[in-house]
Amino acid sequence: MKRFFLMISVALFALSASAQSEKEVTLGEVSVKGARTVQKVDGQWIYPTKQQLENSTDGYSLLAKLTLPHIRVDEAMNSITALSNLGSVQVRINDIVATREDLLSLDMKAIERIEFIDNPGLRYGEETAYVINFKVKKPISGYVVGTQLTNTLTAVNGNEAVYGKINHKKSEFGFNYGLNYQHFKGARGDEKAVYTLESGETIELNRHLLSQQNKNLGHNAQLTYSLSDSNYVFQAKLSGNSTIRPQEIQSTMAFNDSRYETRSSTRNSTPSLDLYYHHDFRRNQSLTANVVGTFIKTKSHTENNEGSDYQYDTNGKTYSLWSEAIYENRLKPFTFSGGFQFAQRYSHNEYHGDSEAINDLHTSDFYLFSQLKGRLGALNYMAGLGVSRRYYRQADTKHNFWLFRPKFSLSYPLAERLKLKYTFETSQHVSRIALVSDASIKINSMETLLGNPEIRPCRRIDHDLRLTYATSRFTSELQGYYRINTHCNMEKYIRKDGHFYQTQTNADNECSFFFIQSYNQWDIVADKLTATIYGGIYRFFNFGEDYRHTFTSFNGGCSVQVYLNRWTLGAYADNGWSFMEGEHRGLHVPAWYFTASYRPNKALTISLFAQHLFSQHPLTEKGEVVSRYIRKEISRHQREYGNMVTLKLAYRFEYGRKYRDINRSMNHQDNETGILK
Repeated sequence: MKRFFLMISVALFALSASAQSEKEVTLGEVSVKGARTVQKVDGQWIYPTKQQLENSTDGYSLLAKLTLPHIRVDEAMNSITALSNLGSVQVRINDIVATREDLLSLDMKAIERIEFIDNPGLRYGEETAYVINFKVKKPISGYVVGTQLTNTLTAVNGNEAVYGKINHKKSEFGFNYGLNYQHFKGARGDEKAVYTLESGETIELNRHLLSQQNKNLGHNAQLTYSLSDSNYVFQAKLSGNSTIRPQEIQSTMAFNDSRYETRSSTRNSTPSLDLYYHHDFRRNQSLTANVVGTFIKTKSHTENNEGSDYQYDTNGKTYSLWSEAIYENRLKPFTFSGGFQFAQRYSHNEYHGDSEAINDLHTSDFYLFSQLKGRLGALNYMAGLGVSRRYYRQADTKHNFWLFRPKFSLSYPLAERLKLKYTFETSQHVSRIALVSDASIKINSMETLLGNPEIRPCRRIDHDLRLTYATSRFTSELQGYYRINTHCNMEKYIRKDGHFYQTQTNADNECSFFFIQSYNQWDIVADKLTATIYGGIYRFFNFGEDYRHTFTSFNGGCSVQVYLNRWTLGAYADNGWSFMEGEHRGLHVPAWYFTASYRPNKALTISLFAQHLFSQHPLTEKGEVVSRYIRKEISRHQREYGNMVTLKLAYRFEYGRKYRDINRSMNHQDNETGILK
């Protein structure tokens, strides 16, 4: 497969060299006439074709057709995944962080462009590697109602949604309601582990997953109101989701010559209120303010009876407040922006049973930044400086960590269609909230997961170099990326009295990686046939207190989209994403999809998704532990994902819709409970 991806990549790049030259125009930056993509210093603007818009039912459907670098879109399961270790994907609509319901009700006719930001500026904060921002026109009259019914024909799995919006003069009222359910059976897996005791004796254990049931039934609702004019917008959003029945996972395991059961059930409820205001002033100035309050209530029960009975209950409550204010001034030589973000979170989690603990965690984050973006002749630049403060308190443990965060990007055209871009950034990273608690959770008869309140944030340094060649029908990008994490949160295994404790420490740890990747997209037949292929070599370095591990992997994928009047056909495949962090080697498992959509009329679209064809039990999890104390190989397969066929019916009716442009930015709902599991 590696040779296949590399040969295709070289062939596509060679074809681009012989492409016919086309007349150029200027669209704020140099671009190619008729091009669907305009390169920017922080990413690219993508203008979807008429065929792509007409044959897409929602935001997930459109993104799947674009095949963005490092991004996997699963239309059937409504998921967007970053196939890298750089951070998360943030999806926005007119700069508003979008929910699943927002993407399902997205109006394709209102989309002007999609901003794919793979070099996010300082205002997007930390842990965000990619921003996908839909720029859409604001409706000022009429109404729209619609529904999407997505059901798997080969398994018990579904997502149902209904939505509506009505616009009158300056006001818009909207609602969304969704119901999701799942009952998966047929999972199986193997785990081979070798434990080395203090005496040097080794214990070899084989664990087998014989059967598993995964049940889930939940719903969510969202109410929105917005008031806007040509120079301002106010929007309020009240949303919430809860489980109708607790999510339950029940497994039957074989442990050497014995059997045991594991069970877990979780019930969540999460209301959230989001208030947002944006105002455009004279002389190209604007001010944005956003406040979000979230409450998370969690109740769970867990049993893991390997060796002996072990069970505990968890009751958790989390209160969080997030706020942001941004000022922007679009001056002639450059654009200046500056602002701050502030977040306060309090979590109270109680563990009862075989794990006894009461955790009160107080965390706060303050982030202040300023940034310039502009052009000096042919050189495009973005430069900024941020300062972040992260505070953490639990019982007698307190941390207060400050970090200066410089970032700059330079982009320069080397030739008519060839551009070179370099980016440097410093940021901070901290383990998820649960890992800094002082709770401990039994994993199995030999291992325990141990929280460490002494963990501190670490500093990241990123270097990103890209060479891009683009014509109206072909784009090729060669990227080199290098990340260094100093004194980072690295896992550590502690061996004591024949038992093994997995925790995290800072010490003198260093975790770094680099990759070289090529991404190529070619419109073989204009507006009819598009092909994409990408592939890269990744190298990981993990240097802990008492270990040094390296790992090399190849990650790649390809896709094809065909537009035939009312029909749209597509195929996508990737080999997952192999990585190593600490003493774990992991794999985001491979995926391959086939899609077919048909539009009998403007209101109705019928789509069929076939996933993991020709595989009865596709791989869903694979990992390896390479500690000097523990050697472990883990694999898991799921029957329901094999030869999976899903049907989606999308119906949308609208009347009297008229549009105008508007900009806005909101929706920053919290989802971190701080529960160790």
